[in-house]
Parts: sequence; structure tokens; C-alpha cells
Amino acid sequence: MHHFFVTENNIDTELEKVTIEGSDVNHIKNVLRMKVGEEMLISDGTGNDYMCVLKEFEGNDRVIAKITEKQFSGTELPSKIYLFQGLPKSDKMEFIIQKAVELGVYQIIPVSTKRTIVKLDGKKEKSKIERYNKIAESAAKQSRRSVIPEVTKVMTLKQAVEYAKEFEVNMIPYENYKDMTETKQILKQIDKNQRIGIFIGPEGGFDESEVDMCVEAGISRISLGKRILRTETAGLMIVSVIMFALED
Repeated sequence: MHHFFVTENNIDTELEKVTIEGSDVNHIKNVLRMKVGEEMLISDGTGNDYMCVLKEFEGNDRVIAKITEKQFSGTELPSKIYLFQGLPKSDKMEFIIQKAVELGVYQIIPVSTKRTIVKLDGKKEKSKIERYNKIAESAAKQSRRSVIPEVTKVMTLKQAVEYAKEFEVNMIPYENYKDMTETKQILKQIDKNQRIGIFIGPEGGFDESEVDMCVEAGISRISLGKRILRTETAGLMIVSVIMFALED
């Protein structure tokens, strides 16, 4: 079943009607070639899902769907995971975003650090962030998420630490930290309805001074085991562990 997102303003529960606009119209009409009467799942991006059937095409810029059932899919995790990802090289960020969204991450924050090689600014940053958010939307549709996780603008590590200061749990995997006992204890304390920040360095990891700054701000160092993981593996590994612990 095809899955689409609309804003709350495009849903009229009294009339049992959903209006689809934008690029999805062309996709429905000319790519998927959907017909009147076909079923679709529509989400409003805030956690509400609606089973619908395609009712009619209004010209070339609108699709009207009829609501047949409001659902609670339960696909969202009971806690919000924020992935602070050090900007990696090439297209690794796109892979990380796609998989993080599939695993249930709530928000992805690209972070510029001392060892970051990729530098985004001006128009380049704007176009990259737009592309990242399209990837997040596509992954959200594929994995039947009820919300589209946002990819924010690039932050410095200092800005990221400030952004996460009110979160209930913050952790930074660090290759020189080997205490698995404390790491397991930190993970056991994670509970539902918490905001969880995960800080992942770029290729080459965090500079030691950056780790010290994070620890001073109350962010817990954790170990991901005896092996050194690539930046595109580390975040997904710890998100997977947390996701598994939170799932009912």
C-alpha cells in the first residue's frame, strides 16, 4: 500500500476528506498510475494515520482521497532519539539518514567538528539539507513512520551540546573508552518518554578536547565494544540497541 504525508490543514475529518498537493500528485497520477478506488495510507506528520481510498483527481495539482478509517499505527518509538552526526565524506550522510529514519530516529542534526572534512555553507548547505530531508521523507514512507524526521541545519559541536542540554539522556560513543559495564548501566537506565541524544564523530572520530567538552556538559561516554566502527556504522549500531530496548 502506498504511503503519503500531508499537513494537518489538508485533512478534513468532518467531511472525511484528504487533499493531496505538491509533488505527490504527479507521483500518484503519472508514476504510480493509481486509479480511483485504490487504497492508500496518509499521515499528517504528527502521529495520526488515515486509511483512505482515492476519490478523484482535481486537475493536475490535487488528489482527493476519502477517509475510511483513522488508525494508530504505533510505529513511533516511545522516546525521541536525536542523532547528532559528524558530517562524513561523500554520500555517507544520505545512507545514515535513510537508515536512521528506518530505525526510528526522531531528528537528525548534522554536526561540524574539528576533524570534519566536508564543509557546507550558503547555498550548498541549503541544497544539501533540502536533499537530506527528501531522503528522510522517502525513508519515512517506506518504513511506515507516522512522522517525517527532520534533518536540521548544520550545527557546530558547541551548538549541538547546547541544543541537547535539556535532554534526559545524552551519550557519546568514544573509541578510547572501554568500560562496557558502565555503558550497559547507562543503556539500562533509558526509559520511555525521554529525549535521547547520541553524538557521533566524523571519520577520524572526535578530537579528545571535544570529548572533554561533552563530558563537562554532562554527556556520558560509552563504549561500542572492542572493535573500531566506521562513522556510518556507529550511530546506527547504538540506535538499534536503544530501539530494541524501547520496543514493546
